[in-house]
Amino acid sequence: MNKRLVALLSAYACLLMTAAEARSPYDGQWEITFMTQSGDCNPVYSYSVNIENGVITSPAVQTFVGNVTNAGAVRASVAVQEKRASGSGRLTGVVGRGTWTGYSGNQRCTGAWKAQRAW
Repeated sequence: MNKRLVALLSAYACLLMTAAEARSPYDGQWEITFMTQSGDCNPVYSYSVNIENGVITSPAVQTFVGNVTNAGAVRASVAVQEKRASGSGRLTGVVGRGTWTGYSGNQRCTGAWKAQRAW
């Protein structure tokens, strides 16, 4: 076999392994609901988010950013106008849950979140 072809195939195989290793078991689309438990924030917020290679983004809210580890630990934050929040929690299989804290203007709010993988 041609040495160039062998080198090219080897390089391609390495790229495929790297891409496969970069994927997160939680990659895909998720629906997240935030429930306010204290403070003067909206009672419920819902977002669709995408997880790709462990990076969390939202197509609807450009300022929603976060990450999830292969073990499922989540950290994320969002800011929309005068409202901002950050939270943490865990994904397990096709569901997740956690807590968040934030502000609506100067009013501090706290709450919980739950997530469900969207199929």
